[in-house]
Amino acid sequence: MDEAKHHVVVVGAGFGGLELTRALAGAPVRITMIDKRNHHLFQPLLYQVATTSLATSEIAWPIRHLLRKRKDVTTLLGNVTGVDRAGKRVLLEDGSSVAYDTLVLATGARHAYFGHDEWEPFAPGLKTLEDATTIRRRILLAFEEGERETDPAKRQALLTLVIVGGGPTGVELAGTIVELAHDTLRGEFRNIDTRQARVVLIEAGDRILANFAPELSAYAQKALERLGVTVELGRPVTHLDAEGVVFGDTHLPARTILWAAGVAASPAAEWLGATADRAARVLVEPDLTVPGSPEIFVIGDTAHLLRPDGKPVPGVAPAAKQQGKHVAATIKARLAGDTAPRPFRYRHDGDLATIGKRAAAIDFGWIKLTGWLAWWLWGIAHIYFLIDFRNRLAVTLSWLWIYFTGQRSARLITQGDGGKG
Repeated sequence: MDEAKHHVVVVGAGFGGLELTRALAGAPVRITMIDKRNHHLFQPLLYQVATTSLATSEIAWPIRHLLRKRKDVTTLLGNVTGVDRAGKRVLLEDGSSVAYDTLVLATGARHAYFGHDEWEPFAPGLKTLEDATTIRRRILLAFEEGERETDPAKRQALLTLVIVGGGPTGVELAGTIVELAHDTLRGEFRNIDTRQARVVLIEAGDRILANFAPELSAYAQKALERLGVTVELGRPVTHLDAEGVVFGDTHLPARTILWAAGVAASPAAEWLGATADRAARVLVEPDLTVPGSPEIFVIGDTAHLLRPDGKPVPGVAPAAKQQGKHVAATIKARLAGDTAPRPFRYRHDGDLATIGKRAAAIDFGWIKLTGWLAWWLWGIAHIYFLIDFRNRLAVTLSWLWIYFTGQRSARLITQGDGGKG
């Protein structure tokens, strides 16, 4: 690789980082991709791993495999701990560093507990494959332990599964878990009726899917309730532990609690010493650069940028991909001698959420869809964005099998000591 070429360092192989790298193909640059994991994760379907619908290999791909044909790209497995802005170096956990000419931070987000980090051991969030297999284990163990429990109150607590947060992830988790209990596991146990399991979705706001049109929120709530989910609105969680959850003045005994209520950005703002919002996202310039460092870009969930309507660009995959493509175009323009500012303009393609295996809500702004047609469009859209043919085929076959039989094949209890965490 030509060491004299402009060196672009990309931290994070998510949607934004990979799209940037793809868009830089053929540019007079050399690229170093750094990620603390060796795989790219299709996060929109992560909840389906957590709820036994898909296997981990169906939504994740080795980064090296994805970039194997790109001789201009070097992939490094490493954990970034800081950025030396003056020296233009990325600092790694092992004490080494990587010099850059242009740096792009696309490091994503993690779950946030609104100042209650002590809740995390009792209510895991869903951002990584490890999170998904942890949640899958907890859900399945709830039924296994319920089968052995003879005390009715303790058994009911084991068979009460709570999801905190009524955004798309919370809604999708709730719908799939209740179908798992009512359909997939029915008849497989002798001492419990899995249809007696209670799935409760708690949302502090006055409606679920707050980013959707109100009529779609109402549809989603009714669809969940038809499936058997209890939806609790307007009462934020004030406490949770291994025994249950408190919201409003209600204490609900529950042994399985899942967190889908909030996210915080990666520590990128700390690495840079940059100003951040309450969710730790870097306050970037309109062209996605860091104030005072035009050679550093921040994209995806790590960046805070307002749209013309005053709302922040959402932390969703399409936004990250658009930003990755925009930054690649800016880098190429700069190398061609055009240093004029290039403000980023976000194009909102719509909001999608699925409710179980036969319903969904889609809000494209100009058209709103619900029901089975929305579910099929949701599925087609997600299959289209999967990276290769093998995964598209595997996910399609898994979904069709679940759709027609109700059975989910990825019901494996793996890792851990069998307890919580």
